[in-house]
Amino acid sequence: MRRVVITGLGAVTPIGNDVESYLKGLQEGKSGANLITKFDASKFKTQFACEVTDLDTEPYLDRREIRRMDEFSVFAMVAAEQAMKNSGLDLEKIDLDRTGVIWAAGIGGIGTIEEEITAYCEGDGTPRFNPFFVPKMIADIAAGNISIRYGLRGINYATLSACASSTHALMN
Repeated sequence: MRRVVITGLGAVTPIGNDVESYLKGLQEGKSGANLITKFDASKFKTQFACEVTDLDTEPYLDRREIRRMDEFSVFAMVAAEQAMKNSGLDLEKIDLDRTGVIWAAGIGGIGTIEEEITAYCEGDGTPRFNPFFVPKMIADIAAGNISIRYGLRGINYATLSACASSTHALMN
């Protein structure tokens, strides 16, 4: 078994978009649940969810990068940037061939899948898909984007184990 080292923390959550506000929200017993805003939920019995709100992506990503990513990958990049800053790592002083990313998620780019299927079904019948469809929706793209951003050439993969994903990532 290899040693795993967590060197920094970042957070993008329904109760805070950085570690400090997330921990404060936990300590205050803040709920991240609110009415669903990302789609029309009026026909569903449940009309609340825990959505990420008020995330300022400008310090982390430019608009061009965001257009090429599903929302889950944007969240990953913001949290990774926070974690890298929090870690104090000097990338010029570590072995990038032995430094990698293991990403854990419940699912990949479900928003992208929904958008593309809707566009296809409502289109003129010509099968057209955004050229970024597959790269935006695959779950391991978050780990790939983080590795590319920081030049990390070590292990790189994603685990998708629903609620156990983070534990699974740490164990592997």
